Amino acid sequence: MSDEDANPGAAPTLEQARKQIARYGLEADPQAVLVAVRLMAAGARLDRASEVHFARSGLSTGRYRLLVDLEDSDGEKSPSQLAKSLGVSRATVTGLVVGLEREGLVARRASTEDGRGAVVVLTARGSRRLHDMAADHFARLEALVGGLAADERGLFLDLLERITRRIGALTAE
Repeated sequence: MSDEDANPGAAPTLEQARKQIARYGLEADPQAVLVAVRLMAAGARLDRASEVHFARSGLSTGRYRLLVDLEDSDGEKSPSQLAKSLGVSRATVTGLVVGLEREGLVARRASTEDGRGAVVVLTARGSRRLHDMAADHFARLEALVGGLAADERGLFLDLLERITRRIGALTAE
């Protein structure tokens, strides 16, 4: 158990949100602010935990997501398609592919559709890596949400989708 797991009280409180809002003389809803702040904190903690989790299999979260995306796409995709489906830049995909290629988990080859372009291909070794880690990976995912009943998980998925659709509120000009 990490220090963060042992000290869930380190998360901001509703009273702290109220004080901050009052300090700045704002008319914001403290509960809405608290939900957003805790969601951001949970996301950061989940990012860190994901990196530890995937490192056990010699991967990063990004490298794992790329391998799974290839597997879900019948084993091959262009770098631009990967960038789009992963929500990252082409440069990020290139960096991920270089590392995965070095380990023999993916390969690049000329596209059969467009001889000028290249596609990234999941190798047998990459497929085996995903298969070898699957049982532990899915068990840990289940454990992560093990404290939620099936109906709560359904509600959480709905709420998460609704929040995710509004992420642009943080990045809008």
